[in-house]
Amino acid sequence: MTDQTPDPETKRPTSLGIYDRPGRSGVTGIEIAATILSLIWLVVAVAFLVLPEQTQAGGLVVMLLAVFMPVAMIWVAALAMRASRIMREESARLQTAIDAIRQAYVTQQQRASSSYEPAVSKKLDEIATTAKTTQNALATFSSNRGDPAPVTQKLTPDGQTTLELGTPADEIAGPLPTDIFIRALNFPETAEDTEGFDALRRALKDRKTAQLVQASEDVLTLLSQEGIYMDDLRPDMARPEVWRQFAQGTRGRAVAALGGIRDRSCLALTAARMKQDPIFRDAVHHFLRRFDNMIVTFEPEASDAELTAMGDTRTARAFMLLGRVAGTFD
Repeated sequence: MTDQTPDPETKRPTSLGIYDRPGRSGVTGIEIAATILSLIWLVVAVAFLVLPEQTQAGGLVVMLLAVFMPVAMIWVAALAMRASRIMREESARLQTAIDAIRQAYVTQQQRASSSYEPAVSKKLDEIATTAKTTQNALATFSSNRGDPAPVTQKLTPDGQTTLELGTPADEIAGPLPTDIFIRALNFPETAEDTEGFDALRRALKDRKTAQLVQASEDVLTLLSQEGIYMDDLRPDMARPEVWRQFAQGTRGRAVAALGGIRDRSCLALTAARMKQDPIFRDAVHHFLRRFDNMIVTFEPEASDAELTAMGDTRTARAFMLLGRVAGTFD
């Protein structure tokens, strides 16, 4: 038979800390002791100081001081002890409140972590899937470049197809549409972004665009190792005419508006990585060269709206950040 004796801890009332009702502030032992001592002293004073012979021997002022000064000292000491006791009680209540808050915080964090864990895991799976899909597309492009000269098809005047060896792939596909090019520079948003992946696959079939996309992916991956993500940046957007000046060869302060990244922490982390990591530094310079080549060919055919849209892509934001750190706009 199990013991049915209740746990003594359950009978103890729960302390509410600073919200607990304070103890009664009535007469305590300190006040009682002070009162008794005061009465004793007054009796002694009356017995020895107020007698006629003692009154004649001393003045009235000395008598009053001798009677009431000790009483005052007794009550000063009593009040000090009472204040000390109240401070100890308040300190105990405050400590109880702090312990309760700490316990509630820990409990809340545990519940939050357990409730949000599935959502976080799902988001991480989506990011991993997106990265894997992009990597596979880039790997497919790289492997195709290593194959022998491709077999191409051309139409004869009567509508029949003919095969020809050695025709570049970009000549077969024709020029990449501007909207597809801009969409590819921004990379897919999520694992379900089918338009983004379609644009990326089409861009990877263009040799020059694929080189820029690969260089952009390399620097974005290296920047993410420092906790720097292009979606977190809010750069000052440059006007289209500034992009045109840069494409036409202008450098320095005249195109300083392109370095619109103002986040000091991102700039400091990137500059430190540039100085310490030669691999990162080489990847940055390679990316900047590819971006320079791209903007030279893209600007003459692009409208102002297309230049603005290109400047808002993740690739362009990486160029703004890295170009400013590398001193392109100094």
